[in-house]
Amino acid sequence: MILLEVEGLRKHFGPEPVLDGVTLDVRPEHKIGLVGPNGCGKTTLMRILAGRGEPDAGTVRAHGTTRIGYLEQQPEIAARRTVWEEAEDALVHLVDMARQAEEAAHAMSRTDDPAEHRRLAARYDHLQHELHHHDAYHLDHKIERVLAGLRFPADVYRQAVNSLSGGEQNRLMLAKLLLAEPDLMLLDEPSNHLDVGATEWLENYLAETSAALIVVSHDRYFLDKVTNRTLELFRGTVDAYPGNFSAYWRQKAERLEVERRTYEKQQLEIAKAEDFVRRNRYGMKHAQAEDRQKKLARIVPVEPPREIAIPRMAFAEVDRSGDIVLRAERLSKAYDRPLFADLEVDVERGQRWAVMGPNGSGKTTLLRCLLGQIEADRGQATIGHGVEVGYFDQQLAALDDAEDVVDAIRPEGREFLFQQRRDLLARFGLVGDTASRKVAQLSGGERCRAALARLAAAGANLLVLDEPTNHLDLWARDALEHALGQFNGTVLMVSHDRYFVDRIADHLLVLDDGRVRVFEGNYSSYLSLAAGRSVDTPVEKEASKKRTTGPVKADKPTRSDRAKRRFPYRKTAEIEADIHQRESRIQELHRLLGLPETYRDGAEVRKLKAEVQHQTEAVAELYEHWEEAAELNW
Repeated sequence: MILLEVEGLRKHFGPEPVLDGVTLDVRPEHKIGLVGPNGCGKTTLMRILAGRGEPDAGTVRAHGTTRIGYLEQQPEIAARRTVWEEAEDALVHLVDMARQAEEAAHAMSRTDDPAEHRRLAARYDHLQHELHHHDAYHLDHKIERVLAGLRFPADVYRQAVNSLSGGEQNRLMLAKLLLAEPDLMLLDEPSNHLDVGATEWLENYLAETSAALIVVSHDRYFLDKVTNRTLELFRGTVDAYPGNFSAYWRQKAERLEVERRTYEKQQLEIAKAEDFVRRNRYGMKHAQAEDRQKKLARIVPVEPPREIAIPRMAFAEVDRSGDIVLRAERLSKAYDRPLFADLEVDVERGQRWAVMGPNGSGKTTLLRCLLGQIEADRGQATIGHGVEVGYFDQQLAALDDAEDVVDAIRPEGREFLFQQRRDLLARFGLVGDTASRKVAQLSGGERCRAALARLAAAGANLLVLDEPTNHLDLWARDALEHALGQFNGTVLMVSHDRYFVDRIADHLLVLDDGRVRVFEGNYSSYLSLAAGRSVDTPVEKEASKKRTTGPVKADKPTRSDRAKRRFPYRKTAEIEADIHQRESRIQELHRLLGLPETYRDGAEVRKLKAEVQHQTEAVAELYEHWEEAAELNW
C-alpha cells in the first residue's frame, strides 16, 4: 500500500525553481531521511507534503485513511494550557474512540435485533482492537513516558505552556506528535533543542514505531539509527538511495564517480567531433564533417554529475605551543546548583577534547572558566606557554552585523590583504557577491562559515569551539571535520553532534549532575565503555596523569546479547564471493561506459547506468549482510 504519492511537484520563489519535478512515494515500511544542502528546499517540500503549502504544479495524493502528522521548525502552540493538557490534547481521538466503544456496548445491551447486534458487536470488537493497539487504557502512562523521554521533569507538567522557552515548546510539539501516533510522521529537524540523552531516546522510539517517517536532520547518528531509505533533494529533484545515511554517503560517492566519468568522456567526444566539423566543414573532408554533424545531433546528452559542492575548509599551519596547553586545578563553579567541582585536567598539545552533557549542565560555562572569561568559584585554570586562543562563540557574536563579510573576518593586529580574505572565504564556501554583503544579510549557515573563516584567519594554535556545527549542512560538517583533522594545533570543543565528536575527539569531558568525568577516546569508545560498565562506576581517568592509549573496546557480547538476524544465514566466504562478482561486473560496466561508441547510443548509456546503480545497491546490501554474518556467525 502507498501511504503518500507525489508526482511532478514544482515550486518557484524566484526565477529558479526550488522544486522542479519532485516525484516520490511513501509506503508503510519506509523510514526516509530527506537530505540536501542548506537552501535546497527541504522545508518547502515538507510543508507541501503536510498540506501547509501549495505547489505551483504537481500532485500530492494521500491514501484515504492515512493520518499524517507534521513537526515544523516554528510551531504554533496554545499558550493558555498546561504542559500536561497540551500533551493530552494529542490523544483526543483515543478518548473519542473509547466513548464510541462504550456507546456500542450500551447499544448492544439494549437491542433485540440479531443483525443489529452482530453489527454493533463487530464495531465494538474493531474499536477494542484499536484501543488495545494504541494502549488507550493507559493514557497517563503514555503521556508520562513521552514527556519524560523528552526530558520534561514532573514538576513542569502543570506549568503553563506560555512559560516555556522556545526550545521547550518545540519539544512539547514533538511529544504531541509522538503521542498522536499518525500513520506518517513528517519531522523537520526533530532533534533540535534535544540533548544527547533525549535524542537517543527519540532514536529508539522512532526505530521501534510502526509509523512511516520522512525526517529532515543534520544529525548523522540520528539518520543512521532511524532511517532505512534516503532521498537526496538537489537541483529541484530527488534521487533515492536504499539504506541509512552511511549507506547513502557511500553509494553517493560511487554513483558520482560513474556520473563524472561518463559525463567527462562524452564531453570529450563531443568536443573532438565539433572540432573536426569546424576544421573540415568546407574542406576536402566536408562529407565526413557533415556525417559527424548528423551524429552529434543524434547524441543524447548525459546530465552533468549531480555533485553537491563541498567547501575546501582548511586551517593554516600554526606555531608550536608548550606541551601543556591548558591546565585546570580543583576548578569548581556553581550557580543555583553545582555545575562542576574539583576538576583536575591537563590538555596537552595536539589533543582534541570534547565537552558533552545534558542541556543546562554547564558546558559553555566550563569552556569560559577554562579560558578565564568567567571567574571560577574555586581553583584555577592556566593557559600554557606560547598558546594563542581562537574562540568560536555559538552566538557568533564576534561578527559585526554592520560590516561587509570580507571585512568582518579580518583578524585584529594582523596584515591580511583583501584578496587573501576573499580566497579564505571561498575556502569556507562563501563565494561571489556573498563576500561583499553585510553580515546581517547572511543566513545562519553562511554566518557560521564566516565565523569559522575568521577563526582560521587568526592563526590560533588552540581552537575553542562552542557548537561549531550549528547551522552547517552535512557537507559543510564533513569539510570542517577534514579541516580539523589536518589542523596541527589543539582543539577544545562543545558539541551535541555525536558523529562530529566521534571523528574529531580523542578525549571527552562528560558533565552530569555536577560531576565531570574524563574519558580517553572518542564517542564510540565512550559508548563501548558505558555499554560494558555502568556510567556511574568511577571508570574515568585523570588526564593529567595519563595520556590516551587508544580507544576502549567493549567486551565481546554473549550469545544472548546478539541482535536478531536481518538477513538469512550465509557463510562470510560466500558473501565475499558474491561481493567480488558484483564488483567485477561494476568495473566491466565502467569500462563499457568509457567506450566512445557507447556515447552515441543514449539508450545504451541509460541502460548501463541503471545496471551500475542496481549492482551498487546490491553490493551495499551485501556489505551489511557480511557485517551481520561476521558478528553473529560464531
